Amino acid sequence: MVGELTHFDEQGASRMVDVGEKAVTERVARASGRVVMQAATLARIKQRGFAKGDVLEVARLAGIMAAKRTADIIPLCHPLPLDGVTVSFSFPDEQTVAIEAKAKVTAKTGVEMEAMTAVSAAALTIYDMCKAIDRTMRIDSIQLDEKSGGRSGHFVREDCVLPREASAPSAVKDETA
Repeated sequence: MVGELTHFDEQGASRMVDVGEKAVTERVARASGRVVMQAATLARIKQRGFAKGDVLEVARLAGIMAAKRTADIIPLCHPLPLDGVTVSFSFPDEQTVAIEAKAKVTAKTGVEMEAMTAVSAAALTIYDMCKAIDRTMRIDSIQLDEKSGGRSGHFVREDCVLPREASAPSAVKDETA
């Protein structure tokens, strides 16, 4: 493991990290996760066949809203003035919704937790909206895939597949907050 746990002082008490001396830089984080379900459930999501509405659009909004409220639910996170958040979906097979969130800020601390919170909220929303027909759904692999900016530099998960350039079509259009 690299470094120390920064959210504890020398006596082991919890603390919010002091970022006062850090430089303001552009910081970007990308996270992902999956919701695995019955094939019939995914087919219905794609057909927009739920009385509650378009599952993926509601999940996208939930992810964006959650990213904006990360400091309210993760105790030691700093509130951040996010520059943008995107949440996108793809379908790697007939039973999986893959979720990707990207968060961007110009600040003294990073947005990893905001990106992962967006993925988590989107996944939970998909579950909530579809649970009446599929209680076997499973939320998997919520993880940080990439981050840049700040002192620690650029990180890319070794087993991560980076997204294609903007010219590649997305399974579902991205929306920015």
